[in-house]
Amino acid sequence: MEETGQEIIESSSKDSLQKPSFKRICVFCGSRSGYKPAFSDAALVLAKLLVERKIDLVYGGGSLGLMGLISKTVFNGGCHVLGVIPKALFPREISGETSGEEKIVADMHERKSEMAKHADAFIALPGGYGTMEELLEVIAWSEIGIHDKPVGLLNVEGYFNSLLSFFDKGVVEGFIESSARNLVVVADTPAELIHKMEEYVSAHDNKVGVGGSIQN
Repeated sequence: MEETGQEIIESSSKDSLQKPSFKRICVFCGSRSGYKPAFSDAALVLAKLLVERKIDLVYGGGSLGLMGLISKTVFNGGCHVLGVIPKALFPREISGETSGEEKIVADMHERKSEMAKHADAFIALPGGYGTMEELLEVIAWSEIGIHDKPVGLLNVEGYFNSLLSFFDKGVVEGFIESSARNLVVVADTPAELIHKMEEYVSAHDNKVGVGGSIQN
């Protein structure tokens, strides 16, 4: 039986609500490449997928390690790249030319605020303390309703298994609500991760602005 025009419109509208189209994704990742080739391979696959999907990149502004690899690949693929880096880290994480637009900010707090403001979603790749700190802050922001954007973990070679176990422990011990455990979307491949993030439904009807006001 053929669908009516109204049914097609309603179906299209329903699909659109269920599967948002990301315009810009913020990627947190290391300024080092790590010891396993799989880390760089995953960053490269993710970068190529962003290009294929015409999704722009927001990232920490460095030209080294996984940050340099993903930013260069996305930029060379024709998508816009915005790098946000604190003034103090500029000499440490920049070597040679950067790819795309570079915004230098005063400190780490402004860096995270700027990256979040320009992104529709977040993905964390393997990284060190800085990556973990950025990731945990956007998860906390999601938990208290500052944003309702998907937060994804690309769990390359089980890199985040211990962190995920820590989250589970927090639930068991009563420090994390069981519903909040689902704020983090996890997958082993970039394609699967973005698909799951498109299916993500926020638990918040409203979100709290950074200044404390409720935003629809």
